[in-house]
Amino acid sequence: MNTEIQRRRTFAIISHPDAGKTTLTEKLLLFGGQIQVAGAVKNNKIKKTATSDWMEIEKQRGISVTTSVMEFDYEGYKVNILDTPGHQDFAEDTFRTLTAVDSAIIVVDSAKGVEAQTRKLMTVCRMRKTPVIVFVNKMDREGRDAFDILDELEEELQIGVRPLSWPINQGQRFKGVYNIFEKQLDLFQADKQKVTEKIAVDINAPGELEANVGDSDAAKLREDLELIDGVYPEFEVEQYLSADIAPVFFGSALNNFGVKELLDCFVKIAPSPRPTQAEERLVDPEEKKFTGFIFKITANIDPNHRSCIAFCKVCSGKFVRNAPYTHVRNGKTVRFSSPTQFMAQRKETIDEAYPGDIVGLPDNGIFKIGDTLTEGEMIHFKGLPSFSPEMFKYIENADPMKTKQLQKGIDQLMDEGVAQLFINEFNGRKIIGTVGQLQFEVIEYRLENEYGAKCRWEPVHLFKACWIESDDPTELEQFKKRKYQYMAKDREGRDVFLADSGYVLQMAQQDFKNIRFHFTSEF
Repeated sequence: MNTEIQRRRTFAIISHPDAGKTTLTEKLLLFGGQIQVAGAVKNNKIKKTATSDWMEIEKQRGISVTTSVMEFDYEGYKVNILDTPGHQDFAEDTFRTLTAVDSAIIVVDSAKGVEAQTRKLMTVCRMRKTPVIVFVNKMDREGRDAFDILDELEEELQIGVRPLSWPINQGQRFKGVYNIFEKQLDLFQADKQKVTEKIAVDINAPGELEANVGDSDAAKLREDLELIDGVYPEFEVEQYLSADIAPVFFGSALNNFGVKELLDCFVKIAPSPRPTQAEERLVDPEEKKFTGFIFKITANIDPNHRSCIAFCKVCSGKFVRNAPYTHVRNGKTVRFSSPTQFMAQRKETIDEAYPGDIVGLPDNGIFKIGDTLTEGEMIHFKGLPSFSPEMFKYIENADPMKTKQLQKGIDQLMDEGVAQLFINEFNGRKIIGTVGQLQFEVIEYRLENEYGAKCRWEPVHLFKACWIESDDPTELEQFKKRKYQYMAKDREGRDVFLADSGYVLQMAQQDFKNIRFHFTSEF
């Protein structure tokens, strides 16, 4: 059991849109032997699209809309990757994914440096003390000086950095990277599909380095390396694991360069599954009994079957197929005859899984995000909030013949946590709330293509939704009477106040002292 836990590495790849997450994932799968040819996110010559972007809408737009789960074996380690969407409209999916991983790789574009979305995601990693490795991508394009990028990383992400590989020139003159971690030189040849050779070079031996990269670049590399040793502390694995320091690698994911150095170092130093905090106690991965939680639900992975899959992160013990487990929220016993493991959309049935693994469970509507599964103990894992939405539209049925399909589609998509549904108590109309504009387009597209239902959006002017509760029932009644046009229920039947402006919300908080206003659904 312990050896199985020690060889697991579960991590998320996060960044701003277009920094190259999905391309990096493709290349990691190439090294893991899971795919023979790397697909491209946007390229007309290579007909294969990226493995992790499997939804129709992702292939058309060249962006990731949902987190994909992939796993492969590499040099005796079992690696689980979660490729997350970078677009801020899907940030909630990414925040939830970060609760299910033990470490993260942040991808930064060498020309643009640290961008807004990267800062936000780093804040979540800091809160949870998640160790991060930084991969500076697109070194084969003209970009900023490597030392400038390191300074910006320290300042913007508020974490110490230590380069473990170093670029030799960049843009048109990019010659490769020197691997500080293994003291080897990797020369660059632009090839999107294959892997380049390594050369062992003794940096101190006269003439050896010059023969490979030329005199001026060799002199500059020696200077840079001296400077690095002078400025940055020695690399200590403990500091990385306690999230105080972030190792930095340079390369080009599209041209498959610098990726192997990243992977080789990652499997050696990244943490194996960590203990998970539940409301009742700390759960250790080495405990005998199985526990796990659902952090994501996806509808229609296979368009031929209207099935939902719930993603369960195994926290402790061994998950066994067909064994009876307790669904804590319902108090019911459930068995799973066909648990699966993923390669984005391809999946295969498994008989057992260990802590750190992500298991797909067929879901016929019994799961919600945040549910706990155990062998009988009543514990609750926490830390899976849904945030209060800031964009709202009425959803109306555009085809009366397809009412049932529309209802089913909305139910399954809301279970996924794509958006939130509120029912206005004043007029009984359905309001969809999201974090970003793009989600409305995704919902409309998926309702039509996956459920055959058409919807129509109508504008509604609202500022924010907040959940309300109070220990004083009379005051709560008064509040509801006064604000009856703006009261709604969510899918759990909880009271939600839909404020139409910031001023109205502020006044309500002042006038009703005994009412608590919550901006996440976890309270």
